[in-house]
Amino acid sequence: MSLSHVYWGMIGCGNVTEKKSGPAFSKTPHSTLVAVMARDGAKAADYAQRHQVPRWYDDVNALLQDPEVNAIYIATPPNVHADFAIRAMRAGKAVYVEKPMAMNSAECAVMNQVSQETGMPLFVAYYRRSLPNFMKIQELVQSGVIGDVRFVHLRVHNPPQAEEIAENPQPRWRVNPDISGGGHFHDLASHQVDFLEYLLGDIHQVQGMARNQGGLYTADDMVVANFEFASGILGSGTWCFTVNPEQRTDETQIIGSKGKISFAFFNDSPIRVETAEGLVEYPIPYPEHVQQPLIESIVRELRGEGTCPSAGISGARANWWLDQIVG
Repeated sequence: MSLSHVYWGMIGCGNVTEKKSGPAFSKTPHSTLVAVMARDGAKAADYAQRHQVPRWYDDVNALLQDPEVNAIYIATPPNVHADFAIRAMRAGKAVYVEKPMAMNSAECAVMNQVSQETGMPLFVAYYRRSLPNFMKIQELVQSGVIGDVRFVHLRVHNPPQAEEIAENPQPRWRVNPDISGGGHFHDLASHQVDFLEYLLGDIHQVQGMARNQGGLYTADDMVVANFEFASGILGSGTWCFTVNPEQRTDETQIIGSKGKISFAFFNDSPIRVETAEGLVEYPIPYPEHVQQPLIESIVRELRGEGTCPSAGISGARANWWLDQIVG
């Protein structure tokens, strides 16, 4: 597929599209967001008006039949990712889908099969593969500053969301497994394992336990996991979403034979490198639109000028990893 200009149609007008992704489509060279769709037509019309998008729809088929649109961004919950992606590819559109890629690895496999059959490219929004601070982590590991990597440890410990513990609790879709495929673990850990595989290679063995300890919703709220990369590097992690606010933690450590790298996955606090020479910190802020570097790489690939680092084949691996832990 070789396009001179990428004209995007966007399915879903939720919070992720307001700043993280939506504006980036028209700020990227040779790329324009020309149509948006939401089941609530008023919401789609409002988004289009606020973001200067020419057209809006309240029907997916109408968007897919728009003759100007040649690429689709799917910014919906995971329960419709596979359906919409498959329909878009069969309509002759390239697809960029939010993460996790689908509800499970079986759905991902079908999406990749349709991509191969139709020749339509399929990309996944694992944008940390292109963010400057994560590219710096990759550079540090590859430079050998911490020696040979021995193991990785992840900790994400968050308090419950306000709406989960309110007087009349109204948990959001992310903790409804019928819509999201899991809970907060699926939403956050998918980003983590995707980047770690990009950094350290494929994981080939996973063991874990997922439990609901707080009873605030049906999804798991406590997960522990151990995993092994094909290279022999080991990994472990704990994810808890019912801790006291004072115990909030977001830290990943990459331990090597000569030191360690510590960083946060979900904020842009400085990267910390500790070796025998001492501590060095690298403060690298996020760009205004965190998905823009990845979107730029997608546009370059669709124009035949480069390769996007996050495609359907790699994106499916995060779902496989999640499946091994939570079933």
